[in-house]
Amino acid sequence: MAISDWPAQDRPRERLIKEGAAALSDAELLAVFLRTGVKGKSAVALARDTVAHFGSLHGLFNASLAQFCALHGMGAAKFAQLQAVMALARRAIEEELRDGHLLGSPQAVKDYLRLILKPQAHESFFVLFLDVKNRLIETQEMFRGTLTHTSVYPREVVKAALALNAASVLLAHNHPSGTSEPSESDLLLTRTLVQALALVDVRILDHFVVAGHQVHSFSEHGQL
Repeated sequence: MAISDWPAQDRPRERLIKEGAAALSDAELLAVFLRTGVKGKSAVALARDTVAHFGSLHGLFNASLAQFCALHGMGAAKFAQLQAVMALARRAIEEELRDGHLLGSPQAVKDYLRLILKPQAHESFFVLFLDVKNRLIETQEMFRGTLTHTSVYPREVVKAALALNAASVLLAHNHPSGTSEPSESDLLLTRTLVQALALVDVRILDHFVVAGHQVHSFSEHGQL
């Protein structure tokens, strides 16, 4: 049965409008995005099968174009739309961080870092440059690959901080296939960067490690 034949109070789009997105399951939210199903399968059933195929929403969002299009009912247009939705979510949070005091919105910072780092299949090192009022100036992915104190070049971080006239920075990197607990290399790298940036009067306010849903804060754990 097509969703249009369902009672109005059961249709995902109508329920979202009336009750809010929190009232819908993952499959129902995805169904609103998909809009239509395929022959013999409603949008909700298609969405449920899609999430099950990839194992989770995280798996779906990180699927390649080829993996996404291999599913019946999916295609390049829907893939592009999904990527656009995720990019808009990242930019909306980034706007919030640009307009407000980052240290007053720790959860927003963590949500933002999850959005930019969680999908990465490789280890990435990001720096968030802040002004004197702790507002976001710019976010830069500065290094990729296995991170050690020798693979991240402090002078490049210092150069970028000076170019942006940053007063302080937040560091962040991910552990794609591990826990959020920092390694000895992570701790050594942080100490090296603290010393390098101190020479130009730029403070490191925190260093975050993202692993799946977990975000480890050096500052909260007394490691900075």
